[in-house]
Amino acid sequence: MTVRTCAAAAVIIASAGCGASSTDSVSTKAGNQPPINARAASLKAGFGSMERLAETAKREGELNVIALPRDWVNFGEIIDTFADKYGLKVVQLEPGASSRRELDAAAQLKPDVFDLTMDVAVYGADRFAPYKVQGWQDLPDHLKDPSGAWYAAYGGYMSIGYDPRAVKPPASFADLLKPGYKVALDGDPLRSAAAFDGVMAASMRAGTPSPQQGVELFAKLKQAGRLTDPAKANTIVAWDHLNAARGAAHSDAWKVTIPGDAPLGGYHVQAINEAAPHPAAARLWQEFLFSDEGQNLLQKGFARPARGEAMLMKGTLDAEQAAKLPKAAGPPVLMTIPQADAAKAYLKREWGKSVG
Repeated sequence: MTVRTCAAAAVIIASAGCGASSTDSVSTKAGNQPPINARAASLKAGFGSMERLAETAKREGELNVIALPRDWVNFGEIIDTFADKYGLKVVQLEPGASSRRELDAAAQLKPDVFDLTMDVAVYGADRFAPYKVQGWQDLPDHLKDPSGAWYAAYGGYMSIGYDPRAVKPPASFADLLKPGYKVALDGDPLRSAAAFDGVMAASMRAGTPSPQQGVELFAKLKQAGRLTDPAKANTIVAWDHLNAARGAAHSDAWKVTIPGDAPLGGYHVQAINEAAPHPAAARLWQEFLFSDEGQNLLQKGFARPARGEAMLMKGTLDAEQAAKLPKAAGPPVLMTIPQADAAKAYLKREWGKSVG
């Protein structure tokens, strides 16, 4: 759903197009089959089958991913499973990069695929190679670009994680103003999208963000000396998959709630670099992420898979893991890009003066 504030070691091994020229258009030995087009916009058009796609990707030898910390929505296991399954080397470029950094660094680092917040994906759509995965029809229309330039893989709700030994379960963001709560955001809202969305969740009024309300709440916490950093906090405003993962590791010491009056959600979308040095591997990665296996692995990291509703109807969703996700009162409210832009402009003007 949103933007990572994770510390992870970067392994920067940028390939300047290894194998790309040999797989962009390859004739096969099977006389009945059309030539492979590794930059096609669908499996059928470019490869005909998953077997041919996997074979072509294996000849390319590797995949460059960017901004995928191993502890973010289970990407460590996802990367290892993909690499083992298809015999590819996965090069992890700048795991802690922001969505904007992914696009800014693309020409230098040459990633094959992107994992982005939706607003950044919309901004950078002309840099992506359209490709519609086999699960395309399962993806809600409002979570995908009609041309296939980008589409959501997973999302989540903004949540409140808290130590039940120190404070009572907060029913709303307003409860954080009560005595005892030592509150942290997941970063600086002027630089971190996760922290920005935390302020926006506290700003929700009848499904509409009111940035002034969120800034005022955190200003009051700051004035009371109860806005702190995560290491000192007993309450953290963060994406529910982060709070849920912490709760799974410390079940008695950490709980998570999604306030019913502020169900702010967000999604992370996937896209293929138009200049991907390994175009077949990029398409294979997308097919894997959006397969039942890939979506369930994302859910194992407490993310909410974009194909989840369709998989539930088909009986392919991991129901046991789904039951472990934090409960929400209803569907997520997604801010529009104009709403987000207006809120960012407001915080840029007011956050420093009010909260600092």
